[in-house]
Amino acid sequence: MRLDKFLKVSRLIKRRTVAKDVSDQGRVWINGREAKASSTVKAGDELMIQFGQKVVTVRIERLAETTRKDEASGLYTLLKEESRQVENKMEWQ
Repeated sequence: MRLDKFLKVSRLIKRRTVAKDVSDQGRVWINGREAKASSTVKAGDELMIQFGQKVVTVRIERLAETTRKDEASGLYTLLKEESRQVENKMEWQ
């Protein structure tokens, strides 16, 4: 599944166009590598997403083409959420 679609279906990001923009700005990493919106994700991948000063790390548990709002959080497990000062580019920890 494409990264931008997963971010939208999982409701980590509400709209696919926003997910594409965030990805193309270099604010999403898959397993330690910078990812584009068209990158492929699979169950078991770790995503690190920068939302302003907040960085969220999740592990993909399963993929679904569509999901209801109350089931969306079951697609991933939140591993870490932290606030930090970010200069130009985020570094994978």
